[in-house]
Amino acid sequence: MLNLNALLGNLGSITKSKSGTQSMISTREDLRVQDGDAAYDTEAEVYALITNTAYTYFKLIWQKTIPAQQMWHWGYGSAALPYNQGYGWFCAVDQGTGFAVGVVRLVQAKANFAREWRIKDIPDQSLHTTTSTTITTATPTLGAGLGGYPIPEQTAFPWIGEDSIIAIKYKLVTATTAIDASNFSLPVTVRQ
Repeated sequence: MLNLNALLGNLGSITKSKSGTQSMISTREDLRVQDGDAAYDTEAEVYALITNTAYTYFKLIWQKTIPAQQMWHWGYGSAALPYNQGYGWFCAVDQGTGFAVGVVRLVQAKANFAREWRIKDIPDQSLHTTTSTTITTATPTLGAGLGGYPIPEQTAFPWIGEDSIIAIKYKLVTATTAIDASNFSLPVTVRQ
């Protein structure tokens, strides 16, 4: 008898677990600023946290609490399949003047940051275009062969669930005159 789970891995709603119950379904979501918790859900809140003075540590600039009955990972898909992996972008810009230069750290943590995992550090210059006219011109077209930064599912780290936190920390290396726009689109895998 052919075992599809063994050949293709868990196909979510297509297959059933050994107990006969429905498997959890994995889907892709692209997180944006407005998806954050209350103190982190507007561009103004995020760029105010970045500030305009360089600092040598990673500062929390965005977070989202995982809803009930869900499990999350940063990234989506597999690096072995570039057309089926997540791509992301991040930008903190003084529109018409220039970009803030720093490092974006993707983090996942237990509730209240009781335990924290550093998932990936990404220089932000690789997360946006070179045109700082507006936040729109700074946004790359995402996809294999198009642009954006590849972020496959980060399976080396545990799934995080209800009340845990998925977060972005930022280290500002070189400030621009005054950040007046900040946004991002970063992929996650959600199981429910």
